[in-house]
Amino acid sequence: MRSRLWWALPPVALLSVFFLYPLALVVRQSFQPDGGGTSVQPYADVLASEAFRRALWTTVWLALGSTAGCLVLGFLLALVIAFVPFPGAQAAARFIDVYLSFPSFLITLALLFIYGTTGIVGSLPFLTTPWGVLLAEVTYFTPFVMRPLLAAFAQLDTAQLEAAGSLGARAPRIVQQIILPEALPALAAGGSLVLVLCLNEFGIVLFTGAKGVTTLPTLVYGKAILESDYPGACVVAVVNVLLSVGLYGLYRVVSRRAGA
Repeated sequence: MRSRLWWALPPVALLSVFFLYPLALVVRQSFQPDGGGTSVQPYADVLASEAFRRALWTTVWLALGSTAGCLVLGFLLALVIAFVPFPGAQAAARFIDVYLSFPSFLITLALLFIYGTTGIVGSLPFLTTPWGVLLAEVTYFTPFVMRPLLAAFAQLDTAQLEAAGSLGARAPRIVQQIILPEALPALAAGGSLVLVLCLNEFGIVLFTGAKGVTTLPTLVYGKAILESDYPGACVVAVVNVLLSVGLYGLYRVVSRRAGA
C-alpha cells in the first residue's frame, strides 16, 4: 500500500505544478480587483455586464446547436459507412480517426478558402456570421460523434437486421426500432463530448472572423489581451471552467453507462 502511494506521488506532483497551481492562481486573481485587496467585486462587475450575458448566451446556443447538428449528421453518416456497402467504406472509417487529429482552425481556414470572400467557389457572407461558426463547428466535430457510433454499430448483431428484413421491415423501421436504440448510449456519449468541446472552442470563432460573435473563451482573450482587465478575464475563465467541469462530469457518467 505504501509503495503504491510513493508511485502516485510523481504524477500528483506534476499535476499540481502544471495544472492545479496555475488554476489556483487564476481563481485567486479573480478575487483581486485592480484597486487591491480581496473582494467579490470583479464577479459582481462581470456577471452584471451585458457583454458577459451576451457571450454566455452565444456560447450556450452555439454549443447546443452544434451538438444537435453533429448528432444528426454524425448518425446519418455513420449509418451509411456501417450499413451501406460501397467501395472505400473501410477507408472512410479509418479517415475519421485521422480527422480527429486535425486542429480546428485548419477546417475553418479550408471553409474560408472555398467559400470566403476570395474563395474558390465564391463569397458566402454567412461565413462571417454566427451561422458560419455553427457550420464550421458541425463540420469539425461531427467525427467525434461518428467514432463511438461506428464502434457501437460494429458490435450490433446483424442477425437482427437480417431477420427484420426477411419479415418485410423497411429500412426506416429497422433504423428506428433496432439500430437507434442500440446507438443511443454512443450518441449520448459523443454528444456530451462535443458539447464540452464546443463550449470551449476558441480557434473556430477567431478564424472565421464572425462579426459580433463573442463567446466565453474569446471574452477571456478580449479582457486579458485587449482590455488588460485581468481580474475580469479570470472571472470569465472561472465560469467557463465550472461549466466545462460540470459538462465533463455529465460526459463521464454517460460514457460509463454506454461502456465507452
